[in-house]
Amino acid sequence: MMGHSFEQLSGKIIEAAIAVHKALGPGFLESIYENAMKTALRHRGIVYEAQKEVVIIFEGEEVGVHRLDLSVENQIIVELKAVKALEDIHFAQLRSYLKATGQHVGLLMNFNAPTLIIKRVVEDYKP
Repeated sequence: MMGHSFEQLSGKIIEAAIAVHKALGPGFLESIYENAMKTALRHRGIVYEAQKEVVIIFEGEEVGVHRLDLSVENQIIVELKAVKALEDIHFAQLRSYLKATGQHVGLLMNFNAPTLIIKRVVEDYKP
């Protein structure tokens, strides 16, 4: 699937998430949804890295590490949640991941709802 536009890739990721939510519904731990998403993406031929570590460097020293739920084709970060409701901190977390990686598009997904919640986050940070 490499080389597709953000829109095409986003569509495929959302298609996978809908399939996961339709099959499992709400009520599981985030790790279950992550494993199901990995299966759904793999079955759709989508390349991803799970739990990808991103090191934050300041003045030549490591000052922190982010762990991304899913980095899809090095274009889109997918942050998975299984919470009662998405809060500002969840959006801030995804924006921080986008800033740290230099990527511009992220999808924040909450599986713990009767209807799957998906929010697109765009970050245009340029150092």
